[in-house]
Amino acid sequence: MNLYHCMIDLKNDAKAIVFASALERWMEHLLAEGLILRWRLLRRKLNLASASHRDFVLEIEVQGLAALDDLFGHACSRSADVSELYEKVHGMVETVEYGLYRPFPDPERVERVAIL
Repeated sequence: MNLYHCMIDLKNDAKAIVFASALERWMEHLLAEGLILRWRLLRRKLNLASASHRDFVLEIEVQGLAALDDLFGHACSRSADVSELYEKVHGMVETVEYGLYRPFPDPERVERVAIL
């Protein structure tokens, strides 16, 4: 399992609830296509965050790097429905910062340590 982590700020004219609704439609499409395992959207509370944190955090769980590659390929496809879903979300985003995370310690490392 890998966690694709996105910190997001919206454009000044974007409405948060419209963004959340468009994102839900996009994520539910990806779930229905079997491209992601889970997702969740979080919003900063009481403006408690450092300057490097954004207003929203989107977490997308994928099976592994191959699944993430499939996800990116799907997002880049030229089909009308995919483009429409993606553009409705992307068009409201001003800034996004990404990170890819994995569980730690992962099973491979735990097994290596047990062998020693």
